[in-house]
Amino acid sequence: MRLHDEETIRSYHALGHWGDRTLLDVFYHNVATFEDQVAVVDPPNRPSLVGSEAQELTWGELGRAVDGLAGALVSRGVGLDDVVVVQLPNVWELIALYLGVARAGGIISPLPMQWRQHEIAHVVELTGARMFVGTSNFKGLDQIALAQEAGSGLEEVLDLKDLARFSATSSEIGPVSVGADDVFTLCWTSGTEAEPKGCPLTHNNWRFQSGLLVKLLELPQSAKLLCTAPVVNMTGVGVLLIPWLLTGGNLILHHPLDMDLLMAQIAEGADSTLLVPALLNMIVKKAEAGEVRLGHFGTIGTGSAPPSAHSMEEFRKRWGIEIVNIWGQNEGTAMISGPTDVPEVSWRVDHFPWWGQPGTSWPSSISGVGIVLLDEDGRELYKPGEVGELAYRGPNVFPGYFRRPDLNREAFAPGGYFRSGDLFKILDESYLGFFDRKKDIVIRGGFNISAAEVENLVIAHPGVADAAVVAKPDEILGEKVGLFIVPKDPASPPSLDQIIGFLKGRDLAVYKLPEHLEILEEIPRNPVGKILKAELRRRFL
Repeated sequence: MRLHDEETIRSYHALGHWGDRTLLDVFYHNVATFEDQVAVVDPPNRPSLVGSEAQELTWGELGRAVDGLAGALVSRGVGLDDVVVVQLPNVWELIALYLGVARAGGIISPLPMQWRQHEIAHVVELTGARMFVGTSNFKGLDQIALAQEAGSGLEEVLDLKDLARFSATSSEIGPVSVGADDVFTLCWTSGTEAEPKGCPLTHNNWRFQSGLLVKLLELPQSAKLLCTAPVVNMTGVGVLLIPWLLTGGNLILHHPLDMDLLMAQIAEGADSTLLVPALLNMIVKKAEAGEVRLGHFGTIGTGSAPPSAHSMEEFRKRWGIEIVNIWGQNEGTAMISGPTDVPEVSWRVDHFPWWGQPGTSWPSSISGVGIVLLDEDGRELYKPGEVGELAYRGPNVFPGYFRRPDLNREAFAPGGYFRSGDLFKILDESYLGFFDRKKDIVIRGGFNISAAEVENLVIAHPGVADAAVVAKPDEILGEKVGLFIVPKDPASPPSLDQIIGFLKGRDLAVYKLPEHLEILEEIPRNPVGKILKAELRRRFL
């Protein structure tokens, strides 16, 4: 499935940013080159997650498993450009499915484990998917039953235990006509809209995007990566899965978030991992109290919120570890502040290289990316101190939201720049700094939550007259869902538990549920009726 326009494809090929090698080509090269090296390791707590034993596979074993899975998918009708919806935790079968679905000619569409019928039904309907792969036992929850209730168009539902059987089957299928400009994944994001939006990225999009991470995280060949993020979106796929593939490495899986297990895995060390700022702070505090063991790491990525300068400096001073600040989106944008381009560690808190800015050059020699800041009228900003919406263009950027031309008309500025929805400030002629969020979202533990989606469902509660959702700061998760309501009966307002029970009845994903409730006489609005979210956020500060 080729979704980029032909002019874009020709241009990036001519400039050398895109090529003809697919991620499948990279994978099978690794299988042949690193056949006996360990490729992927299950989380040690797999038995409690899905009820089966943890495994580790070499590249050779993973190659045979991928072939077996691909053969089984083809025999069940998966063909070119078919979307396969997958909802699995971080186990080796999820990793194998990324390659197996592509080998069968299909497109994998991974979903967070927290999603329920509400989100699953939307994805199945929009994509026209006929196959769902999940597990009937995730911490005792039957995801298969949820999918069957949600996906009226599904013709085939496969269980995790089926995958082990398929992967052990010898299978030979013919070549499929999948090219580097075809879509490899269809991941999902939430923004100001009430429903998740599909973000298709091609083999070439991913190779460019994760190539940036390989370079700026300074990953070695055969990199050992501790995978702390769910492998379902940009964080898990772009920062960990594809860099593992590009380096022919060893992917150590963790299913977020088991703190005791995570600390044990951190003590064993790796070349790199990804930790949110709150975890960096926690590790430093534990180290100061003599309560932490930290294995060897070269770099550690962080993101979702500004990191602490103190923690970044302590990681360098205590352990010689460089913290790399990453800003990015499921749409394929990325800005990376690491030691290559920003050697001063304290600057990495809020200084991002202004790649593509005329007159600037960087040690990383990143090329192909264009970044501009736009004011409310779409005019480009240039002066230090000015704040505008960051718009991004590059070989990593997606072609547009899947089957949503209505959204794409507003999502892109002239020149093919994607409007990020984030406000940045011009620090000087070389650096930009994150300023604020323009999109009305909550980012909880790395997952985007649409405020409008939750508000629309809460307002349907019989005891609620009006509602507003804003981000409530949280030390561990970054943000949580804060809810303000105006009750229909001020003498008997609904409780937080009552609202949560109502939302669970609407099959809303658990991580989207409100975790703080305040009762108001009225929701503050401007003269045209827009909710004054900044005023509500100030109440949390």
